[in-house]
Amino acid sequence: MRNTFGTLFTLTTFGESHGPAVGGVVDGMPAGIEVDVDFIQHELDRRRPGQSRITTDRQEQDRVELLSGVFEGKSTGAPIGFVVNNQNQHSQDYENMRSLFRPSHADYTYYYKYGIRDHRGGGRSSARITIARCVGGALAKLALRQLGVSVQAYTSQVADIALEKDYRRYDLAKTELNNVRCPDEEVAARMEELIARVKAEGDTVGGIITCVVKGCPPGLGEPEFGKLHAQLGAAMLGINAAKGFEYGDGFDSILTRGSQQNDRFVPLGHAAEKGNGTAPRLKTSTNHSGGIQGGISNGQDIWFRVAFKPVATILQEQPTVDLQGLPTSLKARGRHDPCVLPRAVPIVEAMAAMTILDALLVNKSVKM
Repeated sequence: MRNTFGTLFTLTTFGESHGPAVGGVVDGMPAGIEVDVDFIQHELDRRRPGQSRITTDRQEQDRVELLSGVFEGKSTGAPIGFVVNNQNQHSQDYENMRSLFRPSHADYTYYYKYGIRDHRGGGRSSARITIARCVGGALAKLALRQLGVSVQAYTSQVADIALEKDYRRYDLAKTELNNVRCPDEEVAARMEELIARVKAEGDTVGGIITCVVKGCPPGLGEPEFGKLHAQLGAAMLGINAAKGFEYGDGFDSILTRGSQQNDRFVPLGHAAEKGNGTAPRLKTSTNHSGGIQGGISNGQDIWFRVAFKPVATILQEQPTVDLQGLPTSLKARGRHDPCVLPRAVPIVEAMAAMTILDALLVNKSVKM
């Protein structure tokens, strides 16, 4: 079982949804970075359950405890161990799932592969494990902050309620001002009302999260098997319920001609900074490429979109089969999200931040 993400900046996670705790170890964190514990906790608070009427009712404070790798408020370069204790499990809500497979969950595939599974909340396959990703992502954000690199995600679509794709049309600072994490107040209200209505019906709904990385220098990524967009895609598709990834214009690019799609280079307007070779630093007049060309960052904003399916657990009776392969039915109990998007926004940011920092370290283009 692979439990480690990254090449030089790595995150190894442990824990289950209804176990004693979730935690991890971050290795490769550059030394001397100011570790703001309040910021890390804030990132976990953005992900934690029970935030509003459109998230699961499970109440967890998700208080993080750093165990190592930090001295007098700064990273030492040693592994940073951390733990978040589970406190509000209702394991009995899952007892009727012990001997059957939930539709569209990892129950069957996990059981087929390993011959054993934790039926309580999905165990290791639960979205609660993303706690560790948010801690790792918060540490990566703190390192990126010193380099002027920012990562901002937001909910851009719920079902058929969607923002314009051009992120520059919105003030992304408004993302945290509503429960849906959408930077448009009017659209956010419509999204929230839809999610609340779907929740009342015992059903779920999906949507899209857009993410923008600003300040990323050119040169990150490899031209063959380590393309930066492929690394980002792998990171995003590793998030629970993620079903699709596109960067730049993505699938919409098929609707245009090459003459419309090409991002033309223009001078920066001042003395050109040289890259690793003899090429000057340039900018592009458009950014259909999403800040990545040939698998390598070009210095423009990196922007991409991640599609999330409706949550598989619905509070309606469904046909399924038991461990012997015999037909049965299931009506789920317990506390579940009607839509993952509001709580997935910080997870998308976390995975993007870790991917970009790892690429920076691999590229040896950063000195701290």
